[in-house]
Order: sequence, then C-alpha cells, then structure tokens
Amino acid sequence: MTFPRPHRDDVLLAVAMLFGGVVLWSFGLHITETRDLLPPWAALVPLGVTAFLELLRRTMPRTCLLAGTVAVVADQFTVGNLFTVLMFTDLVYASVVYGSPGTARRVPVITGLITVASTITFLAWFRDPAGLLLGVVTGLVSFAPATTGAIIRNHREAAEAAKLRAEQTALLAEMDRVQAVTAERARMARELHDMVANHLSAIAIHSTAALSLDDPKTTQGALEVIRENSVQGLAEMRRLIGLLRDSSDDKEPAAAPTLDGLESLVEQARTNGSGSGLDFALDDRRENGVRLPAPVELAAYRIVQESLTNALKHAESGQVRIALAHATGRALTVTVTSPFGRRPGPRAPGSGAGLVGMRERVALLDGEFEAGPAEGPPQGPEKIWCVRAVLPVRDEGEPSA
Repeated sequence: MTFPRPHRDDVLLAVAMLFGGVVLWSFGLHITETRDLLPPWAALVPLGVTAFLELLRRTMPRTCLLAGTVAVVADQFTVGNLFTVLMFTDLVYASVVYGSPGTARRVPVITGLITVASTITFLAWFRDPAGLLLGVVTGLVSFAPATTGAIIRNHREAAEAAKLRAEQTALLAEMDRVQAVTAERARMARELHDMVANHLSAIAIHSTAALSLDDPKTTQGALEVIRENSVQGLAEMRRLIGLLRDSSDDKEPAAAPTLDGLESLVEQARTNGSGSGLDFALDDRRENGVRLPAPVELAAYRIVQESLTNALKHAESGQVRIALAHATGRALTVTVTSPFGRRPGPRAPGSGAGLVGMRERVALLDGEFEAGPAEGPPQGPEKIWCVRAVLPVRDEGEPSA
C-alpha cells in the first residue's frame, strides 16, 4: 500500500511529539505507575503508532482517527504516555477539520455522547466526585478537540464562501462592464454609420459620375455636390468626436436629431439624387403639436436617413416616398418605399450594416421591423423596396407650445 506524501508541518509535529514522548519515558515520567501487567517499554508502541498516524492526519483523517482510538485505548493498559494522549486529541481535531462533511458532523456528536456516557459511568462506578473529574478529562481529550475542529472548519468554509462570492461578484461586474462597453460601441457604430454614410454615398455616386462622364457641366455639378457633402460629413464627424471627447457634466449635451428635421433631410437627399433620376416625397400624417419621446424620434429619424442613403445607392429612377403615421395612444409607423431593380450608371457599394443598424434600433424599442422587396402600386414600378418600422410609444408626449 502506498501512503500519500505527508505535509511538512505534519512531519515536524510527529517528530516533535515522538521525541517528547521518548524523553518522558526515559525519565520515567508516566501517567500511572500502578499498571504492571505489561513492561514499561510497552508504552512506546502506542506512542510510535500515534506518531506515525500524525503523518497521515490530513490525507487519511478518518482512518487515523479509528487507528488512533485503538492506540489510545491500548495505551491505557500500559504505564501510559502523555504525548500519546496529546497526539490522539490532535487526530480527533484533524478528523473534523480535514475529513469529509459527514465525518465533520458526526465526530463532535459521537465524542459528546461518549463524554456524557463516560461521566455517568465513572460516577456510578466510583460513587465519588473523582468520577466527574474523569468525565471532564474524557471530554478534554475527545469532545473539546472535536468542537474546536468544527469551529475552525466552519470559519474556513465561511471564508471560502465569502471569497467565492467576491469572485462571482467581480465576474458579474466584469460581464456587466463588457456588455456595457459592447452596447456603447454598437450605439456609436450606429450613430457613426447613420451620420456619415449618407454623405459618403452621395460623394461616391457623384465622384463616379464625374469620372465616367466627359461633360464639364455634369462634372461641375458633381463636384459641387461632393464639396457640400464633404463639408456636412466633416461637420457631423467633428460633432460626434466632440461628444466622445467631452465627458464633463457641466456642459449641455448636443441635441439629438428629431423628426422636425426630416424636411431638410429629404431636401438634401433630393439634391444628392437629382442626377440619378430620383424624386423624394414626404408624407407626414402625424398629429400636429404632439412631441414623441426622444428615443422614438431619434430612431425614426435615423431609419429615414439610412433608407434615403440606401435609395441613393441602389434605387432605380423614380419616386422615393417617406410616410409617417401616428395617432394618440398608438405606435409611430415609418414606411420608406423606393423603386427596386437594376439601374444604369454609377452606384455606391453597400455592406448591409445599415439594415443591421435599423433593426437594432427598432429592437431596442421593442418594435417591429421589416425590409425587403414588395409588389409595387398599380400605377408605379413593378417592384419596390419597402422599409417599414413600427415604434411603440409608451409615454405619450405633451403638446408643444
């Protein structure tokens, strides 16, 4: 049988106890001198056994307790050695501290019952107060170390549980931080895409037109549109960078776009799409004087902005129609339709990030979003690209002054 390697402290404890027991035996210091059934050297056998068990007190606590109990009982038939008893009390303590949870629960109960039973037995046998003293000694040898071990184990388990809770709290805090950073980065990506993509798409379309058409007038017009969109895009970028850099609380935050700016947004799209044969129409059926919650207006504005950008990139010649509908107590419905098909002339590349951003904005408001080709109206193009978003309005805005 291979025994596990003992702990260094257990080796030092076993050697010290064995040495102390041998010193006491060599000087003739025994627990009692009245037991002459066995020779004095027999007391060294339980001493050596308990010293060996001390080496295994951490790795085999239950086995050590059972063997130690046999050794300390055998020691009572010899002249006895104080260090044998001391090592037995340590084995009782170790069985509770290092043993299984079941052993840690049972040992204090068993030793407590043994202490009570032995006290009653000694009192009944000797019919003298000395019997009570023997019961107290039994409790000090068995019940006291078991109780001490239970207290130490409970403190250790409480400390480990507190450490585990602290680690879990730190992990949850880190997960919340990562989620917050991810959500903020996604929001920044949506804002950056929605603010700049419109201008860059117009620049790409008109620069391609200027390079592909050998017409000075067309080139001049394209350059004017490019310059206008470059200046506006740069202004939007500076505003966004300013918001990211300025984290102070003593300054008013920049106003978010609202639906009041749709007229200028459509006018700008009309200018950018004039060379592509696109016409833009705004059908605003909202009730006059009703202000919607800021998140709803911002989401609706960005959805219209991104839809116009996509129309500039991909739509055939024809009319792009923007429709807004809202009644008190109902959701805001935003619908943008544009001719769908392959068009001649320059087109700006697309990555699909715009649709993802629109879908995310609607999802944050628990709304509905759909985008894709659909059948056109009776007197219009056969196919249209339809973007429809339903934005719930939980808190009705107050009429503006």
